[in-house]
Amino acid sequence: MRFEPGRLIVHRNVRRGRIGWVRTARVVSDDDRGLLLWVPRDSPVASEVTEAGLGMRAVPFSEWVSSSYRLVTGRWDGPSVLKFLPTGAAHSVWWFRDAHDRFATWYVNLEEPGVRWDDGTLAGVDMVDQDLDVVVRPDLGWEWKDEEEFVERLAFPDHYWVADPDAVRAEGKRVIALAESGEFPFDGTWCDFTPPPGWGVADALPPGWDRPPVR
Repeated sequence: MRFEPGRLIVHRNVRRGRIGWVRTARVVSDDDRGLLLWVPRDSPVASEVTEAGLGMRAVPFSEWVSSSYRLVTGRWDGPSVLKFLPTGAAHSVWWFRDAHDRFATWYVNLEEPGVRWDDGTLAGVDMVDQDLDVVVRPDLGWEWKDEEEFVERLAFPDHYWVADPDAVRAEGKRVIALAESGEFPFDGTWCDFTPPPGWGVADALPPGWDRPPVR
């Protein structure tokens, strides 16, 4: 299954069968290398929160797992971001921009390979975010990110969605090696990406954005 360039889809994070967050995105390209998505500033999004309105990072994980949840809609509150989901890979790479919309860093999001779906009127890709990440600077230096959260959540195996932390770290190290050698996608590709004219921001999340996850 491939998506046509320009199509509006939803990129969703799934946590143990629940939707964790949703982001609307435009398909830039979809080929043998993978799926490239564009999430412009102010794009419609949704995020899971507790009944008190707190996000997962705002409470200890021990409290989060015993809470009830709801999804709240909002807007992407950062600069526009480009996301690349390599075919079959357990990570994605995001091109973060600064406040002036210039390339700032690569962000390696460690995650289970995405599962695509298409019901005709809406399509999307669902993945499981594995929380541990890597930030890669333009000079190809790097650092791990969110290690404390990763370790904290591993202490709750009956509730956490990461079953094999060693595999997550191994994937991170594999991508770090690519970054250190300046190989694609850390070779400058897409750092100056500009969306085609007419790619405006969607007014709202498309109908069906909260359909049951496929994972």
